[in-house]
Amino acid sequence: MVLVDLAAMVVMVVIEAEATSCPGMEGSCMNKIELSEITKVYKRGIEELHILKQISLTVAEGEFVAIVGPSGSGKSTLMNTIGLLDIPTSGSYILDGVSTENLSDNQLAELRNQKIGFIFQQFNLLPRLTALQNVELPMIYAGLSKKERMEKSQHVLNMLGMGTRGNHKPSELSGGQQQRVAIARALAISPSMLLADEPTGALDSKTGTEVMELMIELNEQGNTIILITHDPEIARISKRMVTIRDGFIIGDERFFAQHSLQQEVIV
Repeated sequence: MVLVDLAAMVVMVVIEAEATSCPGMEGSCMNKIELSEITKVYKRGIEELHILKQISLTVAEGEFVAIVGPSGSGKSTLMNTIGLLDIPTSGSYILDGVSTENLSDNQLAELRNQKIGFIFQQFNLLPRLTALQNVELPMIYAGLSKKERMEKSQHVLNMLGMGTRGNHKPSELSGGQQQRVAIARALAISPSMLLADEPTGALDSKTGTEVMELMIELNEQGNTIILITHDPEIARISKRMVTIRDGFIIGDERFFAQHSLQQEVIV
């Protein structure tokens, strides 16, 4: 009985430490996002569609969290809410200690530009611009000088192994290379958080694996990452998996060992 109680105490201590210490950092975590009782209701005539239902979620600085659920579960609406692209019907959202309630559209846009880097399934690169010019875009909105934009764009492309492709247009790049450019664009403003919406959905399995391993590396460098996916296997490369269904969070699981997708690649 004593041994059982001791084991239970050890497990509790490990779980508490996991919840209060930042990955790759010393000391306790600051919360990156705090969602409390978030609801989202769309009205179609007299009909109300309840998409998000009393969602409460806290993500600490440096976490890698996957939000997983089937089509129609509400995960995309939740991502849009976290990304300040959509305003909840009720509830509160605090990002980096800043309450987003009652902010104007311009204030939300400024906060979004400063704090959040987006990675999308379809890359969303402008076809007439080079890779370097695509990476520059968020820095133009942020008001950086041309010199600063060029230097930082080249730096992040170098970091992601795309330094020699800066003058190539999207049509001259493979799918994996386009996604790396999209990730470079997201990193260009040094955001507080990366939001990745099905980042491997348009890629073959081998290239998708390479992109997800890159996401792991970015998280190990201290980046907070929230990954949206319908695939539980993709979600398991994160350190925490939040499951959403029918607008409710129905599961929140932490992983003590990060799963690698390399073993699933067939050469």
